[in-house]
Amino acid sequence: MDGIRGGPAAAAHDPQLFEEFYRRHVDAVMSFVARRVADVHTVADLTAEVFLAALDSAHTYRPGRGDERAWLYGIARNVVSSERRRVARETARDLRISGRRRLEPDDIARLEDKLDAESPGRRALAALERLPDGERAVVELVAVDQLTVTEAAAALGIRQVTARVRLHRARKALRAEADPTTETPPRPSLSYVTGGAGGTGGEA
Repeated sequence: MDGIRGGPAAAAHDPQLFEEFYRRHVDAVMSFVARRVADVHTVADLTAEVFLAALDSAHTYRPGRGDERAWLYGIARNVVSSERRRVARETARDLRISGRRRLEPDDIARLEDKLDAESPGRRALAALERLPDGERAVVELVAVDQLTVTEAAAALGIRQVTARVRLHRARKALRAEADPTTETPPRPSLSYVTGGAGGTGGEA
């Protein structure tokens, strides 16, 4: 479905096309954020920020490097990372609350359902915290967000071979941590990420 009626570049200049673009991808983007954030208001705010950022950077989208979803995931990673840095710098919690838009009860219920649905993804991401940043970024996108290696490379702005090497190293480290020769079974979060012997997210 990517590239419908012009894709992001056209959507940036046409409100109707942007509405179609938004409806096409909002659920995937919201799921991506909900795997990384556990507060409904923050999920709503960051999802909106992703699409605003997509409008500003629509000219950077290149269909040959990956589909619209992979491109949006790259933007979403930056938005979530920026939010984490912002929160880390804050010294007063009320600053986080004062600027939020009001959510209707139906919005809150929908976001709570989304957070519940994405809780396995959040546990899997928590299991990756010990990995180096570059390796963690690739395995997040492939094993948790279900991108192909090609799409993950495009989202991160790296070469495909680099993405493959980082993914291999990450999975090797995770499998070593969940050593099947021990009597203690691997944690569900690690099994979710490593995807068994074959893994997930191979080339399409």
